[in-house]
Amino acid sequence: MRLRVLLIIMCLVISMIPVAIIGGFQGFEIATAFLGLIIVVTFFVSLFVSYFITRPLEILAENIDEISKGDLGVELGKGEIFEINKLTDSLNRVMASLKLAIHKVGVKRGEIFEETVKAKEMAEEKYETLLKNIDEWIWEIDEKGVCKSCSANIVDTLGYKPNEIIEKNIFKFLAPEESKKVKNIFNETVRKKQHKASKFEAQLVHKDGHNVCVLASFESVFDDSGNFRGFKGIGKNITESKIAEEKIEDLNEKLADMKERIRIILSGQEFKDKPSSEKTIDKLIAHEFDAVFIFDENANVIGCNQNMYGKLGYEKEEMLSLNLTDFDYLETNGDIKNKINEIKKCGKINFKTIHKKKNGSSIFVNETIQYLKDKNMFKCVVREDPLV
Repeated sequence: MRLRVLLIIMCLVISMIPVAIIGGFQGFEIATAFLGLIIVVTFFVSLFVSYFITRPLEILAENIDEISKGDLGVELGKGEIFEINKLTDSLNRVMASLKLAIHKVGVKRGEIFEETVKAKEMAEEKYETLLKNIDEWIWEIDEKGVCKSCSANIVDTLGYKPNEIIEKNIFKFLAPEESKKVKNIFNETVRKKQHKASKFEAQLVHKDGHNVCVLASFESVFDDSGNFRGFKGIGKNITESKIAEEKIEDLNEKLADMKERIRIILSGQEFKDKPSSEKTIDKLIAHEFDAVFIFDENANVIGCNQNMYGKLGYEKEEMLSLNLTDFDYLETNGDIKNKINEIKKCGKINFKTIHKKKNGSSIFVNETIQYLKDKNMFKCVVREDPLV
């Protein structure tokens, strides 16, 4: 409350005292007759007195404000009130000491204040530049969830400008199904009086109506008395990364399902062993159209035709240095060892798998593997799967 208003109110209250005294001696009817006159007179008297007291203080405050801006030439004039004059004298002595100190140091008048202002402006400029160059947006809310500050970056995430967010309850910007979850997180943080940062993901509603997935890192704000005052934190748009994660997870599930279905379908297939008349590895891999390679019982490639190493993008010497696990996406060392044992029992098996090319891309293939018992080798004929 301003001092002038306070003085007027005090005078009006005091004016009620004579009214009460008159009412006590002469009756309240007579006192009421004088009430209006007393209030009017008291009001104008109090207005004059309050102006007489407060005006010198206002002038002094204006002068001090000018000094704080670097104007050391301000003259602090005196008034009619003794106490204010004493304060003015004290400030004049401080001003004289400050001017003397500046003169001895050799600093030009105003440089101290100018450097302080420049440093403050530079710090604020760097802070604003930092906020503009990061993907995250900074926010602060009070204990009721009302936003008190918000950086400009929020427009890139939600489409709202800061002035459209500030003084609004943040739960209005959450997807309906998310409000309860976020409130529970906030309430639990307050209940435990956690001071360390916490994180949560939530769906917020963009200005145009679509949902945006946001990762929020926040911490509680407490005053000096330990009273909870709200939260401050950083928000980041992770919608694209969440979509990518979901796609990868979906592909992994499909791949695992495909692998399982292939094993179930082909686990019962058996082929009779047919004697081979090939005498050398070159003859074993000779094939007009298909890709063929030979491997030993340790799954190391020991021979291949041009269709095989050309299809995967290798040179022949590179292909001969590989193991099946180097270019088979689906099979692990344990899987291949089990297949080799199965081929030795059955003589021949057929199954689907995925081959990895040298450049990292992949192709779906059918493999027919035959056990060459007399040579203790395995011949694999590879055909691209036309159904994929």
